[in-house]
Amino acid sequence: MHITRILAIRHGETAWNRDTRIQGHTDIELNDHGRWQAGRLAQALQGEPIAAFYASDLSRARETAEAVARHHGARVQTHHGLRERSFGRFEGQTWAELEARFPVEALAWRKRVPDFAPPGGESLLQLRERVVSTVEQLASRHPGEQVLLVAHGGVLDILYRAATRLELQAPRSWELPNTAINRLLWSPEGLSLVGWADTGHLQTQDGSETLDERSA
Repeated sequence: MHITRILAIRHGETAWNRDTRIQGHTDIELNDHGRWQAGRLAQALQGEPIAAFYASDLSRARETAEAVARHHGARVQTHHGLRERSFGRFEGQTWAELEARFPVEALAWRKRVPDFAPPGGESLLQLRERVVSTVEQLASRHPGEQVLLVAHGGVLDILYRAATRLELQAPRSWELPNTAINRLLWSPEGLSLVGWADTGHLQTQDGSETLDERSA
């Protein structure tokens, strides 16, 4: 059986990560620390064989992937299916603002109600369908090879759950640090987990890794 190895990476830090603002599909670029993280990631992966470089079409993910691809003399292919969950009218707000303005919706979000969708946004069920189908499509192109996927906190959370067979409502006990190296395997039977949240390449600079969306 041909297996595809996947390096699944969350984008570098943004100003909205620092401010705990909900990003979703809003196109926020990396901040200076995020660019530093992307550079460290590129150095860490420069010796890895990578057949293809894929990223969400949002700039924070694309820029992170491009930092790695440059070290390999390669180009990044973007894919809309790797975008963060759409949070509709919640985007741009902090968690404190969200809980004050939409307490009922915020509770549904915290409880990870699978079919709850923020006004104008996606539910967890919709996100899972989009992400898993996209990754299956991309991974199936590269049997026996390794690919890089740079995406977002919510996307990485879905991949972890798919690889470990966890339900959408299961509480999250794993971390989703910016530019951590996560390793998965894909075969026609599905995803499996190899390694998660390796941040060794970031340990020369002190700083916490802020999560993208608390529901991710």
